Amino acid sequence: MKPQEKENLEEKQKENKNTKPKMKFDKKVIIYIAIFLVVIYLIYTIYLLIKQPTDVFTIEEGTLYSEETDIGYVIRDEVVIQGENYKNGMEKIKAEGERVAVNEAVFRYYTKNEDSLKEKIAELDTKIQEAMQNQTQTENGLLKADMISLETQIEQKLLEISSINDTTKLEEYKKEINELITKKANIAGELSPQGSYLKELIEERKNYENELNSGAEYVNSSKSGVVSYKVDGLEDVLKPTEECFATLTKEYLENLDLKTGKIVPTNEESGKIIDNTYCYIATISNTEEAKNAEVGDKVKVRLPSGSEVSAEITYVLQENDDRVLILKIEKGVEELISYRKISFDLIWWSENGLKVPNQAIVKENDLTYVVRNRAGYLNKLLVKVKKEGEKYSIVEPYDTEELKELGFSNDEIISYRKISLYDEVILNPDLTNVEE
Repeated sequence: MKPQEKENLEEKQKENKNTKPKMKFDKKVIIYIAIFLVVIYLIYTIYLLIKQPTDVFTIEEGTLYSEETDIGYVIRDEVVIQGENYKNGMEKIKAEGERVAVNEAVFRYYTKNEDSLKEKIAELDTKIQEAMQNQTQTENGLLKADMISLETQIEQKLLEISSINDTTKLEEYKKEINELITKKANIAGELSPQGSYLKELIEERKNYENELNSGAEYVNSSKSGVVSYKVDGLEDVLKPTEECFATLTKEYLENLDLKTGKIVPTNEESGKIIDNTYCYIATISNTEEAKNAEVGDKVKVRLPSGSEVSAEITYVLQENDDRVLILKIEKGVEELISYRKISFDLIWWSENGLKVPNQAIVKENDLTYVVRNRAGYLNKLLVKVKKEGEKYSIVEPYDTEELKELGFSNDEIISYRKISLYDEVILNPDLTNVEE
């Protein structure tokens, strides 16, 4: 090989050595740049998702509320009934929550020696039963049939009494059984010869029974209504009268020192009759809705049980920044009989319908629109806002008469697109280039 050729060969080998590493370096740079760009893109996409996870909302049926939780004082039309012998103890004739008519017996007070008299009567009943079993059956068919009928009634009552859990009903059954036994004993006495042992026992029992009944004091209802034994002493303080309402200041109510949700204990000396057709709830509020409330306004009350009842504001008393509101309700009254102070929800308004985020609503020329997305096609829909909340609104389409009042032509009314359930609407829409 010539010297010149050898020199050229060596130079080419040097060039090849220098070229190969440079090409490898260029490929690595391109890969790194590509990876970097992908990472940047992913980060940006995640950022967009976090900032605004979706720009579409599916319309649903919903309800909006404007409500607040308040403390209420229950005011009822109620009359306390009490007799003179209230220290003797009470026997309830009517149960808690049972309806009574005017002058109907509600409860009675025991006589002074009632326990002793009842014990003597019980002893005589045992002796009378034994005497009747030993007595020869009469030939009088009618009286004999009466005796058999009474025996059957007594046995039936004894069977029924075993399945009764109500204390008041249990006492009623015991009383009925005693009356049947007394009738049976009287019939047996009539069949006995004058001066017989059985007749003497029956006469002695009658004397004790008369003494027991003559010493008892029965207390009757002064009005028709519902019976309650939950007497707390506030029946004449919290009264449903204009004069009483005027005194119910915030300080006055708080000074009653009542515990919220506490059940009024049962009284063992007196009872009361309640008009269960209505009652009032006095509450204190300083919300904007309360400050704008007026007598006659209709609201709703959610009771402690969760049930919602209609109410009307019947009295308003202004006190600096607070307002005392008196609400009248006509349903759910029985639920509040056991309480004087409750926690409840005052619902100023509620509206049902198509629920749309406020972000999806835009105004143009005093009209309200949403932009519907249907398979990628965007349409501007005119809607009527029934009620606007903090984050959502209840909307509905306009009817034909309303569109005419707004000045729409017949052609525009015919082509009017209505919003409907499950439509997808755009959040924060731009009305530019959106089809009418």
